[in-house]
Amino acid sequence: ALACYGVLWQKGTTTDPIRQDMSLRFVSGRPVSDITTQFLVWCCARLEKQGKTAWLLIWDNASWHNSKKVRSWIRQHNQEVKKEKKGVRILPFYLPTQSPWLNPIEPKWVHGKRNVVEVNGLLTANQLIERVSAYYRSPLEPRLVIPEKVA
Repeated sequence: ALACYGVLWQKGTTTDPIRQDMSLRFVSGRPVSDITTQFLVWCCARLEKQGKTAWLLIWDNASWHNSKKVRSWIRQHNQEVKKEKKGVRILPFYLPTQSPWLNPIEPKWVHGKRNVVEVNGLLTANQLIERVSAYYRSPLEPRLVIPEKVA
């Protein structure tokens, strides 16, 4: 299995938003909380380089978005940012269940899926990653890795 994490960056004003740039990260396997927190760290680092101090994150109710582990991680992350006075606070905004029309990234995903599929066969994971990254004009990044469980 191959999963793709994506973030749609918004520029402009709230009344005239510009939502063109996407950043992607892939993972072999399914999305899980440990990968989600890695993705959040990566996004915060990008935002911090831009001088941002807060991130309004619009999320659906996928289990890897609203797990106890992820919510706890965000809370701890925000406490550390406040204490250190350095970093990017994450302000998660959870959408109601079954409401994809409220999430601006959903139409982008639909169009992307239609444009990268192979009608006459299956793609390898690497082919799919290359096509998706090219479609969204997102640079290829190293895959996120599911941490090994410590016994």
